[in-house]
Amino acid sequence: MNYYYITGTSRGIGKSIAMQLLKDEFNKVIGISRTCTIEHENYKHITLDLSDVDKVADFKFGHHINGNKIVLINNAGSVGTVVPVGNLKSDVIIKTYNVNLVSPSVLINKFVDVYLTVKAEKIILNISSGAGKRAVDGWSVYCATKAGLDMYSLVTHVEQQKNTVYNPVKIVGIAPGIVDTQMQEELRKVSKSDFSQIEDFIEYKTKKLLISPDKVAKKIVKLLEEPSLIKETISALKDYKL
Repeated sequence: MNYYYITGTSRGIGKSIAMQLLKDEFNKVIGISRTCTIEHENYKHITLDLSDVDKVADFKFGHHINGNKIVLINNAGSVGTVVPVGNLKSDVIIKTYNVNLVSPSVLINKFVDVYLTVKAEKIILNISSGAGKRAVDGWSVYCATKAGLDMYSLVTHVEQQKNTVYNPVKIVGIAPGIVDTQMQEELRKVSKSDFSQIEDFIEYKTKKLLISPDKVAKKIVKLLEEPSLIKETISALKDYKL
């Protein structure tokens, strides 16, 4: 059996990845989110708020003796409040860091600790973003957390490459592109004074330039099925001709 832990499975990319994986009877999906919207015999839901780092610290991965492949997909994320620095609320900064960076980092650490000595194929896939590589006004926290997660992935990769005793964990970050999710809907409602690029994001929708979550999910699942196709630790989904 293959075991996939996915955060943020209640909607968007996370739910689409889960549903795509569940088409294969040899896949079991463990969804981690605040609400459950999937019913399937091979789906197990764990109710967990990733902004509650104490609860995340108590989370435990399962011991899958019969596992051929064990995967963690850090998909859940939040853009937070889109306003300039100086107008942010402290509790929103903390909550967004917890969801986007602190909790994924804790889960990655736990995953490596639990499965490092396991002989199964082990993969961690973090949903990255171009926002981690460029400054976007109003997105200070989102940009910072995505950049931080990319660097955490890169360091983990370097450490695993030095691992000559056990089968290393493969860790990658993949930016899916501009996807038609609730986050996009929220961005289109932001004031132009807080987010100068709002017209571009409205245009993405009106000109039908947004990618569907299902299309993204199919490509990500393909890469997870054939991880040798992933050459870079941090990359973009558009780099792969699938």
